[in-house]
Amino acid sequence: MPDFRDERPPPSWLGDVSDGVDAWTQRASTPTERTAEETEQGSRPAEQAAQRSTRGRARSGRTGQRGGRGRSRTAPPPEDEVAAGPPADPEAVARKILLDQLTGQARSRKQLADKLEAKDVPVELANRLLDRFEEVGLVDDEAFARAWIASRQPGKGLARRALAQELRRKGVDDEIAREALDEIDPADEEQAARALVRKKLRSLSRVDDATATRRLVGMLARKGYGGGMAFSVVREELARAGRDEPDDADLD
Repeated sequence: MPDFRDERPPPSWLGDVSDGVDAWTQRASTPTERTAEETEQGSRPAEQAAQRSTRGRARSGRTGQRGGRGRSRTAPPPEDEVAAGPPADPEAVARKILLDQLTGQARSRKQLADKLEAKDVPVELANRLLDRFEEVGLVDDEAFARAWIASRQPGKGLARRALAQELRRKGVDDEIAREALDEIDPADEEQAARALVRKKLRSLSRVDDATATRRLVGMLARKGYGGGMAFSVVREELARAGRDEPDDADLD
């Protein structure tokens, strides 16, 4: 009978089951290939973590923009101390404030002191500068009071009482204000009252004399005129305008 036995030499892995399985499944690989594969597998978690971090930052940025209505939360750059230069001298700053306030307009000492206080100038420094400005004539409450009266008495027709109230609000001492008010000529004060009444009468042509008298006297009282002068001036100006008698057509 023919001999069917396979006379080929046995495979090298015969007797070692593990080597046989590796050879059959081709799981065995060279060291270089294993290293590359392990490196690739090991880098995947790091890449995935980096991608998740990038997506998280993008979402955080969008959330911050929505919460802050598009405003950037980046801190401002630090100030360049060299470019900013040395700090300003407090006395020089206070002096400039005073000069700016006095440019083109006289002011009382109280007004200037209030301005320095609003600018956080120390009280001691403010008083020292104001004293110096008074010495050189840049601050003078007496001159201020006279200038104020000269502008308000003929222009606005204000009487002494109204002018005194305004000077008090400006911080002028009552004694200084009284001396300046005493310089007002009583005739000038009366003339200012008459000018006010004549101007107002133009708008009272359609009212009766009683109503006109009441409104004119009230106007003069608001301007600081006393009752005696106010009634006297109103009666005389109504008579001068031919309105000394009530008009029956205008009565209620």
